[in-house]
Amino acid sequence: MAAREEPEQVRCAWCGSDPLYVAYHDQEWGVPAHDDRRLFELLVLEGAQAGLSWITVLRRREAYRRAFAGFDPAAVAEFGPGRVEALLQDPGIIRNRLKVTSAVANARAFLAVQAEFGSFDAYLWRAVDGRPVVNRWRSPAEIPAETPAAHALSRDLRRRGFSFVGPTIVYAYMQAAGLVDDHVLGCWKRR
Repeated sequence: MAAREEPEQVRCAWCGSDPLYVAYHDQEWGVPAHDDRRLFELLVLEGAQAGLSWITVLRRREAYRRAFAGFDPAAVAEFGPGRVEALLQDPGIIRNRLKVTSAVANARAFLAVQAEFGSFDAYLWRAVDGRPVVNRWRSPAEIPAETPAAHALSRDLRRRGFSFVGPTIVYAYMQAAGLVDDHVLGCWKRR
């Protein structure tokens, strides 16, 4: 008897068939993140993505890990002008001065939030009352680029000294960190 083929898993259409994108969709996107280092990583990467495609950033993720001290916010907060200039010469990352200096400044703001709330996780998850928002979109076209919660979080982050945290970036961050589950109906990753 011939082996039975397993049906292909249905995924959100945005991830396409690129193996890197599929792995990100299946293992990370929409999964609640509570580790501060991971939350900092996603914050840096979402800021780097502004104006670009997410796959561009995913393909450079390992270079970002090396360049930004494994996304240790305390280490990144110590980066001075010389380190920033070196980063701007690194072909593995997106060499945009505003994005690089923003990552350093955001590390400092991140540490201030940790000091105030005990962890960035404790601060961040207040935006959704500690529980992921699970939406019921039928298609990617229904998923908004920003929400009132993203606007409120964006405003508060900017007030605390963060940059590259407009409401669209913040909503993408909320999706990436699992504060929001926007897997469409029919996707195997739906809760």
